[in-house]
Amino acid sequence: MNLNEYAAHDGIALAQLIAAGDVSTQEVAALAIEAVQQINPSINAVIEHWTPSISTGSGPLAGVPFLIKDLAITAAGRRNELGSRLAAGLVAEHDSYLMQRFNAAGLSTVGRTTTPEMAFSTETDSTLQGPTRNPWDARLSAGGSSGGAGAAVAAGIVPIAHATDAAGSIRVPAAFNGLVGLKPTRGRCSHGPVMDEVFAGLGVQLGLSRSVRDSAALMDIVQGHAPGDPYHTAAPAEGFLAQVGRDPGRLRIGLLDTPWNGAAVDGEILDATSRIARELDTLGHQVESVQAPLGLSWDAFVEANAHIWCASLVRWIDHLAGATGRPIDERTLEPATLACYAFGQRSRGTDFAAALEVRNSIARQVAGWFEEIDVLLTPTLPCLPQAIGTYNLGAGHMDGRQWTARVFEHSPFTPVFNVAGTPAISLPLGMSSAGLPIGLQFAARFGAEDMLLRLAGQLEQALPWQHRQPPIRVGHSG
Repeated sequence: MNLNEYAAHDGIALAQLIAAGDVSTQEVAALAIEAVQQINPSINAVIEHWTPSISTGSGPLAGVPFLIKDLAITAAGRRNELGSRLAAGLVAEHDSYLMQRFNAAGLSTVGRTTTPEMAFSTETDSTLQGPTRNPWDARLSAGGSSGGAGAAVAAGIVPIAHATDAAGSIRVPAAFNGLVGLKPTRGRCSHGPVMDEVFAGLGVQLGLSRSVRDSAALMDIVQGHAPGDPYHTAAPAEGFLAQVGRDPGRLRIGLLDTPWNGAAVDGEILDATSRIARELDTLGHQVESVQAPLGLSWDAFVEANAHIWCASLVRWIDHLAGATGRPIDERTLEPATLACYAFGQRSRGTDFAAALEVRNSIARQVAGWFEEIDVLLTPTLPCLPQAIGTYNLGAGHMDGRQWTARVFEHSPFTPVFNVAGTPAISLPLGMSSAGLPIGLQFAARFGAEDMLLRLAGQLEQALPWQHRQPPIRVGHSG
């Protein structure tokens, strides 16, 4: 197998070749390392790579090269730096529960991917690690906070990579890099044993992939309650991979193409959304425009999230400073992170309690939408990828609430589903006139990933995207 052949396969196809004895786990891992060495200098997606231990696990992704994000997951003996100078050089002592599940499933972890500092951005550009570049155009952002994972998968370094999402951090890089990005329901995967409910339950973990079936197989791996987990959401009896390829039936699909903050949406993204709505109608679904009100103002929504995010960040940063003995100042943290830390220190217990009331209000409101429809269709993002460096302009003059507002205004279609705890998936169903991917988001009621995967599989068959490849990719970087 050569690099071109390696990069042409999704994870399940590679695992099938390994299981059949056509290629060994060691050979495939070596190709992944070669891919890092060839491509990473152009995109800066992988912080470090290593030769993995020989996998003894089994499953539909056994032996497949895999990357973990530099945040929210720990691998024993490997650095866990959270994209920050404050945590530089920290080495994890133990595998987190999620890492244990990846290992048990036979995934062959070959390295770590970039993240913005503390994942508090939807662009992956940190002082510690530098900017991650989009394989479709290296001048542009790969999105965030799982931008390293997105760029690495799009460029063919690995077929699938770990990612996290507390406001859109799986779906944003999926949209910018032309990938499948599924945000699971709250309670699908464990953050333990160190963490319980990341950002008061807003954060979840899964991955980015090039095929619906790979994301479904990864869901089967991460699904399940671990000791002490605060949430547990039951899986379908036959699992998630079994849903891909099944007829989703005739779904009631609501179309929402104006974000909740009222911001303008790029014309090409609106055109792509309308085209997919027509395609869904052709496939037999019932599609109609809906309002989907939040039940409160966008400013109140952002305010609540700022308190949850920034107050949670304070304890995180204090712990890292204690572990490293480093100061909490401009020598160790970026201006936006320091501003959020200061805002979190000022946040009162009553502010946090009020924010949790907003979380409850949003969850009830969103649940009401799905009494009238089965799926909500929106653009994943209102804009195409922007030039690297523009996102952080003026960050040094913002307070924590203003920075939170910037993060949410960049991706106003995504964070509602984190607050509600409901699943959503971004699919690469459009392309701009400049040759950049356009992602469309499909959201559903609590626990309904099975329905989303059936619909996503149907769309993947009707409108395949695997033939689209970025200019910077394994075997033909440019």
